[in-house]
Amino acid sequence: MNASSVKKNISLFLSDYEDKLSELFTERNEENELANNRGVPPYVMRQVLDCKPLSTFIPSEFGGRGAITSEALQMLETTSYQSLPLSLMMGINGALFLQPLANYGQKKAQATVFKKFTENNNMGGLMITEPDFGSDALRMQTSFSYNEEDGQYKIEGMKHWAGLTGWADFWLITARGMDKNGNLNRDIGFFVHDTLKGGIEVEEYYKNLGLLMLPYGRNKLDISVPEEYRLQPKSTGIKMMLDILLRSRLQFPGMSTGFLNRMLDEAIDHCKERLVGGMSLFNYDQVKERLANLQSYFTTSSAMSYFTSTNVPLEKDTSKMDVAANSIKSVATDYMHEASQSLMQLVGAKGYREDHIAGRSLVDSRPYQIFEGSNDILYQQISESILKGMKKSKIQNLYQYLKEYSLTSQAADHFKEQLNFKVDQKLAQRKMVQLGRALGRLVAMNMTIKLGETGFNSDLISNSLKSISSEIETLFARYISEPQPDIIVDYQPESSWSQYLK
Repeated sequence: MNASSVKKNISLFLSDYEDKLSELFTERNEENELANNRGVPPYVMRQVLDCKPLSTFIPSEFGGRGAITSEALQMLETTSYQSLPLSLMMGINGALFLQPLANYGQKKAQATVFKKFTENNNMGGLMITEPDFGSDALRMQTSFSYNEEDGQYKIEGMKHWAGLTGWADFWLITARGMDKNGNLNRDIGFFVHDTLKGGIEVEEYYKNLGLLMLPYGRNKLDISVPEEYRLQPKSTGIKMMLDILLRSRLQFPGMSTGFLNRMLDEAIDHCKERLVGGMSLFNYDQVKERLANLQSYFTTSSAMSYFTSTNVPLEKDTSKMDVAANSIKSVATDYMHEASQSLMQLVGAKGYREDHIAGRSLVDSRPYQIFEGSNDILYQQISESILKGMKKSKIQNLYQYLKEYSLTSQAADHFKEQLNFKVDQKLAQRKMVQLGRALGRLVAMNMTIKLGETGFNSDLISNSLKSISSEIETLFARYISEPQPDIIVDYQPESSWSQYLK
């Protein structure tokens, strides 16, 4: 099959899918009604899955479209323009279940599970997080032990905040091995479980604030999994988990680009139609700044999509791509929430209605900054990785290091003066986060410059570079000069203003 026919096929595939989403969300149903009720009506979910969006994550040998990264991201982008929660649902299925199965699954499990996805519209999710161990996943208490007599793994524990709780047909479940003395090992195993075999009890469904389409809850596990349904790491389970999570973060632009495009379109349409003081809102300078930033967010997210599509094929081990993955995930999701804040500000009071897209987007985009790695933690990790690289290279000057670093080499030249300082290897945590926030945007800017070299709209690139440059300058200025206030624990004495009234 030649390249042009492949391009035509994916274009037709996405066009048909886009038409169906538009029909389901805007023509046959009130989009607000779907977004503000918990879950998805079965007939809507059935018609979405009948379009086979998840086939973009499945290898061709198992009936999929070939698990081509660019196709998967385009599918997510198409979905998120219409519905961010639905896009997350597709992303969970793809990046956190189907791709790990494609890369690490055994042939028998792959053949069985992929067939059920392509023929029966099954869905799958990932269970890592536990009630007492959120970001500290390596200390999870869910355990597994192997029974040689029946060739089954016994898995017991508690998981929560797994998207698609009670819905998924298959789960990818993480657990730690247990030795004969009952002690948990450090390494982690991944197991594919068919819910038809039972053993998962939903103890509670959470009343999540946003993303109402997706059910979340607390799950008690007491399951048995056949030996051939355990994923096979190429080295260690921890490295496999790192590859799975970083690959997922690298694909966040699939969701963010479509969402940001929708925020931009909604904002422009509203500002053109809204008259304030006898003048179109679009003509006010402060409004133009907000719209320019929205446009910049969309452009930068597009650059991230291009980066992932051209650098991260399915078979690539992403376990060492932490700076790129953490920068993409944290910056893209910060921009998503900033964009929803701006849309809310622009539309004013009616945006605060539960059935308005601005209000919905505000609560739906906020958890993106938390799940799959809290952004504060990821920013700290970006700094740690850069400082580790500087120490290994024996380079103390930040500019000298970043101008040679592949992810920042072109962007660094724009900030020679701001970056020309020696970095302390023993920074306070808040300083690490501040530095990481600036470095993440520097990585994003570098990706935007790269996109500009392809022929992408030059006006969008130019404006985006101006916007992100201003942001980076502000962040580095804060990092260098901002004082560090402390918390006063015993603050009650002499802290009531009313006691000083004359």
